[in-house]
Amino acid sequence: MLPITIDQIIVFLTLLLSLYLFINGRFRYDIVALIALMIVTVLGVVPWNQAFTGFANPAVISVAAVLVISRGLQNAGVVEMLAGWLKKAGNRPTAQVSALTGLVIVFSAFMNNVGALALLMPVGIKMARRSMIPVSILLLPLAFGSHLGGMITLIGTPPNLIISAFRQENLGQPYGMFDFSPVGVAVSLVAFLFIAIVGWRLIPKRVSPGSKDDFFNVQGYLTEIRVPEDSKFAGKALREIVKSSDAKITIIQLIRDSFARPVPYMYEKIKAGDILIIQSALDDLHKFLAATGFKIEENVTINRDVIESNDSILREATVKPDSPSIGMNVKDIGLRSSFGINLLAVSRQGILLKERLNDIRFQAGDVLLLQGTEGPIREAMKALGCLPLAERELKIGEPRRIIEAVGIFALAIGIAATGLIPAQIILTIAAVVMVLLSLVPVREIYDSIDWPVIILLGAFIPVGQAMESTGGAALIASTLLSFQHYLTPEILLIIILIVTMFLSDLINNAATAVLMAPISFSIATGLGVSPDPFLMAIVIGASSAYLTPVGHQSNALIMGPAGLRFSDYWKLGLPLEIVIIIVSIPVILHFWPL
Repeated sequence: MLPITIDQIIVFLTLLLSLYLFINGRFRYDIVALIALMIVTVLGVVPWNQAFTGFANPAVISVAAVLVISRGLQNAGVVEMLAGWLKKAGNRPTAQVSALTGLVIVFSAFMNNVGALALLMPVGIKMARRSMIPVSILLLPLAFGSHLGGMITLIGTPPNLIISAFRQENLGQPYGMFDFSPVGVAVSLVAFLFIAIVGWRLIPKRVSPGSKDDFFNVQGYLTEIRVPEDSKFAGKALREIVKSSDAKITIIQLIRDSFARPVPYMYEKIKAGDILIIQSALDDLHKFLAATGFKIEENVTINRDVIESNDSILREATVKPDSPSIGMNVKDIGLRSSFGINLLAVSRQGILLKERLNDIRFQAGDVLLLQGTEGPIREAMKALGCLPLAERELKIGEPRRIIEAVGIFALAIGIAATGLIPAQIILTIAAVVMVLLSLVPVREIYDSIDWPVIILLGAFIPVGQAMESTGGAALIASTLLSFQHYLTPEILLIIILIVTMFLSDLINNAATAVLMAPISFSIATGLGVSPDPFLMAIVIGASSAYLTPVGHQSNALIMGPAGLRFSDYWKLGLPLEIVIIIVSIPVILHFWPL
């Protein structure tokens, strides 16, 4: 075994700290990557002038370009046109799971997998409601399918681009656009068949089926009250009334005669006979009624039709894993003062939260029920980092726009596949052309890029390179190789795959690829075999985060809408990972022999 140096100790301790912070989740993964980069730079392991070279890595540029191209395809209506075919899938779970999962695999092979999931998730929710089946039955396979598609092409997921760039640095030749396809297609096909035939039956049915078109029964937490004819508060502003009661309530709507005013202005003066629809906890409701003398309207049913009057609408949205609103509450965000909308309810893992809404701090996967008008709600969801759960009107798109978008993308893929122009260059050209043709408006360029992932890659790549340059990767490899009398190359390949899967279940898969690439390369070099099968094992393992909701954004995104618990993922995920291990090792060795 090789002797250990001070620089190696620094790198190992930095990586252990990073793993702890990744798993802990207190800081977002891009912040963790920056912390790790600063530690190894300040302590002299990474030279000052090389601290930010990771941002010039081809993988970083390619990821950004692919995200812009994905937005262009969406804006043209390509994805929505294909998603419209899902309406023909029927009402049987097997057919619906097959259609949704199959389509998301195809989408995520060529575009950002979280973006593919976000586009199809509202469609899946609509299908589940229409068929009266638990939403979890369709959403968990949809999330897992978005991982599988990433195995198929160079641009399927950031780890593939990282591994390709690593191969170019160490062997002088990157992977081509479809070099991953033989292994990726075989593994994803078997995994797809397992999910469609057997796997969906293993998913816990956490969210009960129902005929309603929403996650919330509004009657359960809204109250309609009337201002009596002799009320002392008649003629006073809503703000003054709410303040005098010292109760935490939200006024959803003011109804006067036949006119309803959604999200009323708090300086609005009320009149005798007005009806207020309010949201509050039970004790706050009692406090408000006692202070004002207002009366609860008896035998009144409050439903969506009552709330969605005039221009007022209700919208369900889920909090994205990278949302800036995570850890914040309604007061921090200023939903009403900034956007003129109300938060009516929050559901977490399928359970309606009973706490006061002002006290709830948002978590990734929370489902929010928002009330207001269309424009402000759209702006609020964008600012909050939320995705709509209602199925949107499909963009049919102009045939000319669709042909332009598909043509640009297909031409870029074709050129990249031939190797005439490096992938990062041709993908950037394609993204620029889409901007010039207004397929991606200038205002959407930077919105379409997942900046936390870009920062993660740019900051963490030098840390991974430091593990290699200091000999840390060689040290780990030599330790394993000291047991090579017992560990054949095939067994070491299985170990690499399993370790990569395990890390991907706990931390970001791009960070996993950065960590595992130099280790696997050193093992292959020590064995005197081709490094390609070991790098392919990392590609498969990095796209196989199926045991937890924290390993991948797609898993976290469906947790709230599907009503899943942390422990539910492994019930489908563990059998699926076992299937992938059994299939991938012989397939890798067939197409990429040692």
